[in-house]
This record gives sequence, structure tokens and C-alpha cells, in this order.
Amino acid sequence: MQLVQAIEQLGLDLLSPPRTLSGGDIAEVRLVETRQGLVVAKRDDPGRLAGEAEGLRALAAQISPLVIPEVIGLVGPWLFLEALEPGPPQPVRLGEGLRALHAHDWPEHGWVRDNACGRTPQPNTRCRDGREFQRRQRLLPLTELATRRGLLSEGECVRLVAVADGLETWLSDAPASLVHGDLWSGNLLYSSRGPALIDPAVYCHYPEVDLAMLTLFGAPGDDFFDAYWNGSAPHDWPRREALFQLYPLLNHLVLFGAAYRGRLLSALTLLEAY
Repeated sequence: MQLVQAIEQLGLDLLSPPRTLSGGDIAEVRLVETRQGLVVAKRDDPGRLAGEAEGLRALAAQISPLVIPEVIGLVGPWLFLEALEPGPPQPVRLGEGLRALHAHDWPEHGWVRDNACGRTPQPNTRCRDGREFQRRQRLLPLTELATRRGLLSEGECVRLVAVADGLETWLSDAPASLVHGDLWSGNLLYSSRGPALIDPAVYCHYPEVDLAMLTLFGAPGDDFFDAYWNGSAPHDWPRREALFQLYPLLNHLVLFGAAYRGRLLSALTLLEAY
């Protein structure tokens, strides 16, 4: 379906030709000026877009000062979202907002349905124990996939499986929090209304998932962490950070190839040193 046709089907009045936006590695993104206001249109697989829309609505439903763009509609391969005006960086407000988002406990790790992280299917079968979820739904599936594709050696696969199997020896079980799930710097916007989150791959899990993703592809800074931890940083944060970076690094290895193998093995080596 063409974009203009989708805009008309949604009942929006186009005022000027859509403009291409940069920054998307996976999907086509356009900025659309309509009589009803500026709208972002994203083209992708309809199933992935439905999962993204559900994630945005789930994040918006939480009590948090974070800005979540409104989902205007889904039409075929197009997702339409509220466009946000840019604003100044606010790392303290971002830290406070994420802390508020993560403060709500959920009964199980996982999500009501599977979704996707980028193009990679993301299994979210729910379970009570976070260590089991991290092992069965995150580390082992992508380790096996990367090994089958020749991106990891058998020895490297064995090392990753050992880390997954040994989580109970050091990682305590804990209630799950709703996490964005793909919170790299490109999915964080500083808008005129405050820090905003886009392109989620939501599920419920350890809240450090979002922090580890932020530090993997950016540097949120001391002000952010001071606001987020609020004096209660875990003593083993570096170890947790390395653990929760394994899944996104495995995902990038599968999506984009061997350029991410070195970073993955560095995080793995750091974990094995404890």
C-alpha cells in the first residue's frame, strides 16, 4: 500500500509531500505534514508494527514523566505516530522517568505475546523466574542461531551456554519491570515536552536491561545515573551491565554480521572474570 493511500484511509489531509527521515536501520520513516498536524509514518512488516504499537501503548499507560508518542493508527504496512518537536537534553529527567517506569512490579518475566527486536523475532514466553527467562528466551535462542549461521565457533557457543546455565549462582531473582527492550540512543529523543521513547520491543524483565542498552551504544552520563539510582545502585552493576549487553550484542551479530563479534566476546570475557 502506498503512503498517500494509507494517509487518506486514516482520514488525514495531506498538505505537502512526505519527507524522508534519517536514522532507521530497519524501516522506512517519513515525516508527513497534515491538516491535523505533523505525523511520523513508518513502513515495516505489519506484524512488527503491531508489536511496536502495542509496546508504545503499554509504555504510555504507565505512571511516568517520560513522553511516549501517541499511536494514531495502523494501515497495512504503515504505522502512524504523533510527531515530537525536538528539545534540549534532560539526562536527570530521563533518569527519573526511567526509574518511575521501572518502579512498577509485574508478576512474571516476559510478555503476553512474542514481538521483535529489529527484524529478529523475540520470544516472550512468561515465567516467574527472571534467570530462567534470560536463559531460555534471550541468551540460548540467539546463541544457537548465531552458531548455526557460523558467526560463533563451537567453543564460543559453549562459553555462552555456560554463562546462561550459571545465572542462579550469582544473579538474584527479582520482580519484573516493564522495559522498553531496545533502548539504544537512537530510540531516545529529547523532545520539547521532555525525554521521549520510541521504537520499543517491550517485555517485563530486570530493569537493568534498559540501562545496559543505553551504555552499550552511548554514554548517558553521571547525572542520568545519579537520578536513576537515587542512591541505591546495586554493588554488582558492572557484572549485570555485561550480562544484559549479551542479548543485544547477539542480536546485532545476527542482524549485521561479524563486526559485533569482538564486542560480544569482550562482554563475555568480562563476565567470565567474576
